[in-house]
Amino acid sequence: MMQPVRPGARPSATFLIRLAILTGVWSRQVQLASKLSFPSTQRSIQSIWYLLICGSIDQLAYLHIHHAPQTQESHSPSTSVSGSVSTSRSQTTKLTFPLTYLSLGKWMPSTLDAHHQWLGGVIADVDSKESHDLHPVLKEFQGLIENNTRVYLLIASMFGEIPRNRAYSNDPTGCPQMRDYKHMLNVLNHLLTAAPSWSDFSHRVGLVGLPINAVLDWPMGTPSGYAAFLDPDVNRMIKKILNVWGEFLQSPESARVLDESPYGWFGETGKSDLVEVANVSAKTNHSFEEMFICDPSAEHHGYKSWDDFFTRLFREGIRPVASPSDDKVIANACESQPYKVAHNVKARDQFWIKSQPYSVYDMLSFDPLAKQFEGGTVYQAFLSALSYHRWHAPVSGKIVKSYIVDGTYYSEPLFEGIGDPDPKAHHEIDDAGEVMSQEFLTATATRAVIFIECDNPDIGLMAFLGVGMCEVSTCDITVSEGQHVTKGDQIGMFHFGGSTHCLLFRKGVNVKGFPSPDLGHNVPVRSQVAVVE
Repeated sequence: MMQPVRPGARPSATFLIRLAILTGVWSRQVQLASKLSFPSTQRSIQSIWYLLICGSIDQLAYLHIHHAPQTQESHSPSTSVSGSVSTSRSQTTKLTFPLTYLSLGKWMPSTLDAHHQWLGGVIADVDSKESHDLHPVLKEFQGLIENNTRVYLLIASMFGEIPRNRAYSNDPTGCPQMRDYKHMLNVLNHLLTAAPSWSDFSHRVGLVGLPINAVLDWPMGTPSGYAAFLDPDVNRMIKKILNVWGEFLQSPESARVLDESPYGWFGETGKSDLVEVANVSAKTNHSFEEMFICDPSAEHHGYKSWDDFFTRLFREGIRPVASPSDDKVIANACESQPYKVAHNVKARDQFWIKSQPYSVYDMLSFDPLAKQFEGGTVYQAFLSALSYHRWHAPVSGKIVKSYIVDGTYYSEPLFEGIGDPDPKAHHEIDDAGEVMSQEFLTATATRAVIFIECDNPDIGLMAFLGVGMCEVSTCDITVSEGQHVTKGDQIGMFHFGGSTHCLLFRKGVNVKGFPSPDLGHNVPVRSQVAVVE
């Protein structure tokens, strides 16, 4: 007789095989598991356990899934070649139900099956249409692919390199994944006139703000995808596509998702989660209407478009400036969760390797002022899809220089995908690849650079770096060179998607007290983030 699993215990391989035979899912699921090429018995057992659950959840309910091993997060500090580093890196060390992947900042799917379910729904809707009249910008993209040999090779190959197994091929209901560029263009065509909507499901999988990133998730993690999304011609085309989507998100039509329906951002769960994210950082208990400028009696709470809502403003007094008369106190430039602090950063470094050391010259696009930050300090923090997205001056001083660096939009390093050059690596696509390669993006992604000459001579020249991730095609600088800003003043904003930012200090500036990357939630914008001694 087969014994039940002890609470908290990992089921043995023998138990799983017997269970599979009894439930009748062995031939369909475990054979699939055998094709996944897991490098160890431990992973094989985990994969079988996961596939069995996906294949016959009703038959396995008696196993009391809530007693399955829980995810453990590791926040161990690491040291890179650029100096001493502390960083927040969540790693799934044990299997949970369902199989949990990184969802840092609530940008990306939390599970493979959740990703499949969401994307499967989009693809099913697209495939149900008999004809597809592509938007002109997508016809232009099609022309680039079909008339440029290099681009055709890369785009066509990245779909061919997606592994042919259950994890990447089909969702649990059998809905196919995208398999060629023409299918991709049809799906993008659908998304260009759709604003990110809210649902309990989309919140659970973290797809509340990055639908295009989710569509490109698997191709991004292939060797050809790595090359394609670094290609200048491809990125110029992606920028055009994102700008078209951005125009829609600034239109009144995009505001239709700002209602109180289950799919609206002001529905019960959508609104409560927006409020929770804003309150937890400041340890307050305000309502949405008390925190943000809006008109709850008006349609869509008074917001004219999706972007108007995305770039919403706090009410006066909700985010006070830290020690406004003390120029030794550095204010937090963005409502953001601490990600990394690095000291003694190098002028040039190998930012594409797994330790992702900061490379100052690449971050600042080889600006003549970049040399002053060699050997200095970098603080990085990220903004979730539910966060406030405007930037504020961390110090009082004069804007010396500001500009936008055009870069990549969906690029991630090789080690996040199946092209990982490390022969010992487990070669699979990390569906949180961009999120977990934020240091890499500081040197490659589209970004805003603002140099500020601080009133406090102990700080002198510092730099703010606003890095657009994924769907962010617009980093909007709202100050001009020569302008004097007071600590806490607005200096710019992100539009449309996920993002991260950095503060850079020169060598010799004794800046201390940054919040720990293990904090786990946002630090309020304009609150104290560090002190110069």
